[in-house]
Amino acid sequence: MARRFDLHAEPPPLPRRLTDPVPVVLAGSAVWAAAAVVLGVLAALGVRPLDVWFAAALIGVGLGAIGLGVLALQRRAIRRGVKGAQKL
Repeated sequence: MARRFDLHAEPPPLPRRLTDPVPVVLAGSAVWAAAAVVLGVLAALGVRPLDVWFAAALIGVGLGAIGLGVLALQRRAIRRGVKGAQKL
């Protein structure tokens, strides 16, 4: 006999490793940091000047740090039981 599926059933939740944004933010910040190091070394060697690309790389690292801070504040709010806290 054919198996019947309930089209209105809740799907199972995704595993934590697929929904955690911290590894993605860390990886993005690491890429920006590597770009800043490479551009800094090239500037120290005189190959190219420090330009807008170096500034963009530093800003990328800074935005990653801000993002990690926001995620930490959200997790702290969830642990405290704040009603308006976003579920991560």
